[in-house]
Amino acid sequence: MKNYTILFPGQGSQSIGMMDSFSTYTIVKSTFDEAAEHLKKDFWSMVALENSAIHQTENTQPIMLISGIALWRLLGSLGINKPISLAGHSLGEFTALVAAGVISFTEALDLVTQRAKLMQSAVPDQVGAMAAILGLEDEAVVRVCQAVQSDEVMEPVNFNSPGQVVIAGHRNLIEQSLDSFKEAGAKRAILLPVSVPSHCSLMIPASNRFREFLAPMHFNAPELPIIHNVDGQSYNQSDDIKEALIKQLFHPVQWTQSIASIISQGTTTLIECGPGKVLTGLNKRMNKEGLNLATDNLEAMHTTIDLINV
Repeated sequence: MKNYTILFPGQGSQSIGMMDSFSTYTIVKSTFDEAAEHLKKDFWSMVALENSAIHQTENTQPIMLISGIALWRLLGSLGINKPISLAGHSLGEFTALVAAGVISFTEALDLVTQRAKLMQSAVPDQVGAMAAILGLEDEAVVRVCQAVQSDEVMEPVNFNSPGQVVIAGHRNLIEQSLDSFKEAGAKRAILLPVSVPSHCSLMIPASNRFREFLAPMHFNAPELPIIHNVDGQSYNQSDDIKEALIKQLFHPVQWTQSIASIISQGTTTLIECGPGKVLTGLNKRMNKEGLNLATDNLEAMHTTIDLINV
């Protein structure tokens, strides 16, 4: 039996039909039903039928949480052993909190719904943007951002893997600066199809309001260590976990650091638990000697279980 870490994806991994492979499993449908009853929305239709609602932040955030927990529950029902740690990319950190018993599923639904509303309202539509910078070292991306003289914001916000960094801030400045990254050596600088500039200083007002929302909530000590995005560390105290979630809104996602932290603890088997293979692709660039597994369809899930339970 292998030691392994479960990783939950965030926004950007959603797609129509992403849960079709698991539609016959009662535990999956019941998870969506539980969310529908709590939030009074039919999320299953959003992931199953052609529509644009799945890509709206206020829907995407709960959908990714629901899908991650549905597959986490399914893995458990199919007999996989417990992981030694958990992590989640951005929004996926809330899925990890549920899996670790820190908060309930319905509490997490309330949190991510409020988080989405606060993020959406923090910056007017079309004012913010995000862009992926590919093939440029992290330090070089930071230097280009710092070299731009402007009253507007442009910051590195996702250190996803070596050579893949996402920036966020004001749309005008980012659009004007894409050529600067190419001139610095980037292979590509691509504007992303999102309206909310996540994880940058424009989210500070949202983080302040999120702090107020979190304050009265009771957090349990995690049953499994959670490696947090903001610094690659794990925490046991409620106040420390809440602070990590608040900071995450306006600090970069340190995914490269988080994976390095997980590997340094002796885990070289990483399982992405959720739709898509975004994290699996990133992890292959950092966890070159280990196993990088997905659960995005039934065949992949059974393969993963067989490899873990050997």
